Amino acid sequence: MADTPVPFSASNARPPLMPLDDAIAQLLAKAVPRLPDESVVTFDADGRVLAQDLVSGLTVPPRDNSAMDGYAVRAADCATPGAVLQVTQRIPAGTVGTPLAAGTAARIFTGAQIPEGADAVVMQEDTTATPQEGGLGSVRIAIVPAAGQWVRRAGEDVASGDIVLKKGERLTPAALGLAASVGFHKLQVARKPRVAMLSTGDELVMPGEVAPDAMKPGAIYNSNRFFMRALLHRLGCEVNDLGIVPDNRETTIAALRDAAESSDLIITTGGVSVGEEDHIRAALQTLGELQLWSLSMKPGKPFAYGSIARSNGLGVCHVTGLPGNPVSSFLTFLMLVRPFLLTLQGADRVTPEAVQMRADFDWPRADKRREFLRARRNASGGLDLFANQSSGVLTSMVWGDGVVDNPSGQTIKSGDTVNFIPFASLLA
Repeated sequence: MADTPVPFSASNARPPLMPLDDAIAQLLAKAVPRLPDESVVTFDADGRVLAQDLVSGLTVPPRDNSAMDGYAVRAADCATPGAVLQVTQRIPAGTVGTPLAAGTAARIFTGAQIPEGADAVVMQEDTTATPQEGGLGSVRIAIVPAAGQWVRRAGEDVASGDIVLKKGERLTPAALGLAASVGFHKLQVARKPRVAMLSTGDELVMPGEVAPDAMKPGAIYNSNRFFMRALLHRLGCEVNDLGIVPDNRETTIAALRDAAESSDLIITTGGVSVGEEDHIRAALQTLGELQLWSLSMKPGKPFAYGSIARSNGLGVCHVTGLPGNPVSSFLTFLMLVRPFLLTLQGADRVTPEAVQMRADFDWPRADKRREFLRARRNASGGLDLFANQSSGVLTSMVWGDGVVDNPSGQTIKSGDTVNFIPFASLLA
């Protein structure tokens, strides 16, 4: 673990580079207290973090049932191909048949309970039915079924008393279905994080407000605001978009103070470096705590963490300051802010897992910082690299479907095995 970062001052204007893993660990340690719980209906719980273990009060399935449409039989009655059995009953799903007599079969449908005496199901494609007027007729079994064939055993999915979902799990559509399958119509989850976001910079303008041919020299469209808001919504946050705050210290202080009263986290983009026009740093020092971290991460070197005490006595509002370059801002959010927000909710898995893949490119220039190279899978099962890895090239994030997590000081040769983090695991 690296030493605890010191607040910014004129005497340490160039702090040493902090390893990214150390920065993540120190940031997550500040994610206290956890957000309070609330009860929501299961229909509305997708993406939420479960606040208690979910214990099943029943067995699923409760009885042996058929995995196929077909015929329930005694395997001993079908010892040779071509056995003909009298069909004595019809068992749709949701009904219970009568005990199956030797030498007979039951027409059965997927999900229906296996009748007593039967020990196998033959799917209808392996049978030939002979209807009979006024009765169910007979069926010819073309195969020799094994005992247990196409039978779903009682409790093979869930046993009564099982913990089906653990506290800290981030709920998925499949998890909601599982919760419903054992009778939970409401779930106890962490409250949604309330996040205020703001951008700084007099050079920023909004699409739709200024036409491209009317842009003043030095002006740029505020792309960060769009992807940041979308990222927060994907994490299930309640977002308060404060827009663009002018490069003015008093205005910045007022915006941060007001946002802190009703937010769990404030995210700023731009304004966290040491320039004279970067007022987030000075505003946070005025209102509360500030730590300016220089990360061993490329892109995404500058990062700030701070906190502002609320006047209502309800603890602090956290603040994270991200760099202004769009790719740097995007990646520092994914690597630091995303796990921070998940930790606030009590999630047990907050950092992505890399997969090992083959590099189909050369990266001959090692950097002293840990690099996140935008890449995408190719048809041969390897990775191609986007040509321009600049922190201002947002097209690289659209073109790529993940990043190569390249350690500091590491070159890459075509054919090397590298660690690849898919965007799919970061954007869910």
